[in-house]
Amino acid sequence: MNLSKSLEYFQPSSINGRIHIIGCGSVGSTVAENLVRCGVKNITLWDMDTVEQHNIVNQMFTEHHIGKPKTEALLDLLMDINPEVKSTIELRSKGWQGEAISGYVFLCVDTIELRRTFVEKHMYSTAVKAVFDFRTLLESAQHYAADWTNLQQKKNLLATMQFSHEEAMEDTPVSACGVTLGVATTVRGIVALGVSNFIRFIKGQGIKKYVVLDLANFILDAF
Repeated sequence: MNLSKSLEYFQPSSINGRIHIIGCGSVGSTVAENLVRCGVKNITLWDMDTVEQHNIVNQMFTEHHIGKPKTEALLDLLMDINPEVKSTIELRSKGWQGEAISGYVFLCVDTIELRRTFVEKHMYSTAVKAVFDFRTLLESAQHYAADWTNLQQKKNLLATMQFSHEEAMEDTPVSACGVTLGVATTVRGIVALGVSNFIRFIKGQGIKKYVVLDLANFILDAF
């Protein structure tokens, strides 16, 4: 893959560890696409779902992926970008079920309970380097991150997860038919910020612990 346009900005060889994307839906598939276009190869994809027709609107998949496991469909898409990832990307098509993980983690799952379980299980792990979490609504989204060598940052991340899935769904916009609403613009906006946060971290420029994006009012802030 020719990285001449981006190599002076970011060198993927500077990543010391494997990247895990837990959840390969709207956010996870977009994170993977962004990373692979930056030359990243050592990625593990975790997801148990298959691609459905309604996924095409805000996920990276296309019509010919419908019916395929999301991990396999995403690998297919990523190989179109860089064929070299065929031998470096690992698929976990049963999703994350409590396994110990090492490296960098992108939490891109639907439920807050799974996020909380992951953080609690790995709170004192020395193998995890950083965690990047995403939460999206229709026109707004949040990105949280923590340097895993910083105990306070880990505790702060966990503190943002102290609510139930049912409580989260109360604020989630749905259609008259009960379908959760989501658009690609919001997803791609917050993912661009989250992947940029990851790159900043790898380059030794620190980490933004909280990023908020509101496309309805054109608001962006980071802390």
